[in-house]
Amino acid sequence: GTYWYHSHYSTQQCDGLRGVLIIYDPEDPLSHLYDVDDETTVITLADWYHVVAPALNHIINVVVNSALINGLGRYPGGPMTDLAVVNVECGKRYRLRLVAMSCHANFVFSIDNHDLTMIEADGQETEPLLVDSIQMFAGQRYSVILNANQPADNYWMRSFPDITNATFNGGQNSAILRYKGASVADPTTKQTNSTMPFVENNLHALVNPGAPGIPGYGMADINLRMMVNLTGSGVYVVNGVQYKPPTVPVLLQILSGAQQATDLLPTGSVYVLEANKVVELTLVIGNESSPHPIHLHGHPFDVVQSSGNSSFNYINPVRRDVVSAGTQGQQMVVRWVTDNSGPWFLHCHIDWHLE
Repeated sequence: GTYWYHSHYSTQQCDGLRGVLIIYDPEDPLSHLYDVDDETTVITLADWYHVVAPALNHIINVVVNSALINGLGRYPGGPMTDLAVVNVECGKRYRLRLVAMSCHANFVFSIDNHDLTMIEADGQETEPLLVDSIQMFAGQRYSVILNANQPADNYWMRSFPDITNATFNGGQNSAILRYKGASVADPTTKQTNSTMPFVENNLHALVNPGAPGIPGYGMADINLRMMVNLTGSGVYVVNGVQYKPPTVPVLLQILSGAQQATDLLPTGSVYVLEANKVVELTLVIGNESSPHPIHLHGHPFDVVQSSGNSSFNYINPVRRDVVSAGTQGQQMVVRWVTDNSGPWFLHCHIDWHLE
C-alpha cells in the first residue's frame, strides 16, 4: 500500500521532515489493471511556508505561501522555476500513487484530458472507481490508474489547494504530464469542469468488505461520541478537554511500568478500550468551519458515514485511516476492531491543530 512517514514532534514535518513509504504487493489483485508502478509514478502534494514552522506555531490561521507537487512549485511574484515532470508513453497504463503530505491545505487533483481510476485508499484496495478529480485531505493517499491514451503532448497536472488567492496562473499549483515524443515545454491545455468528481461514499473496499459488528448505528460493542470545538483563545477541545502531551511519550512510560495511560494525560484525553471489541466512533464538528482530516494510528477503519452524507453503509464502506470529519455541524462515523493493542493516537492531520 501507499504510506508516508513524518516527524510527529511539534510542526517539524511542515519544514520537510517527511517522505513516502511504498510497500509493493507481489500478489496485488488489481495488478492486471496497470503496466507501470515504480518510483516515477509516486506523486506528493504538499503545502509550503516561506517562514520556518517554529516561528509560526503560535499564529492562528497560518497562511500557506504555495503548494508543491513532488517538491517543486511556483508562487505569486516568484521565479518561473522548473516544475515536476511525470513522463509517460502512449498506450501504457500507470499506477499513480498520490500522497497528501501537507500541514494544512487540502487539494483537488486532476490531469487535463485524462480520467483516473481509483484502486486504493490509505493502503487498502478498493473496487475500481472512475473519476476525473479527487479532493485529498492532509494525510490521505490514493492510487489511481492513468491510461496514457491521448495524443503525445504536454498536459497540466493540477493540484488546486484551499489557500488564499490560489490560481493556476503561470504554472502555480501544477506539474507536467509529458508523453514520450512531446516537446520540452509548459503545457497549453485548458482545464474543463469536473463531471465525475470523487465522492467518498462511492468508494468501496475490495478485500473482505463490510464494517465489523452488527450493522446499525449505535450497535457496536463500544459506541463513542466526540465533539470538536474551538475556544475563543484558539485552542481545540474534544468533548471540552484540551489535549496536553506529557513530557515523556505515553508508550515509553507504559513500557517502563511506571504508570497507567489514564494517569499520564488530562482526564478525558484517554479512552480505554477493551481488546477485541467493535468500536463505533461518531466525531462531530462543532463551532469550527474548516474540514478536519481525522487520522487513527494502529488501525484502518470502515467509514460507515462520510461527512456531509446522511446515509450509512455497513455493507461495503471504504476502509482507510484518514477521513474528513467535515465542516461545522457535520459528522463522520467509523468502525474498527480493537485487535492491535497499544496507546494509539487519534488526531486531526492538520499539524497546526496539534501544536
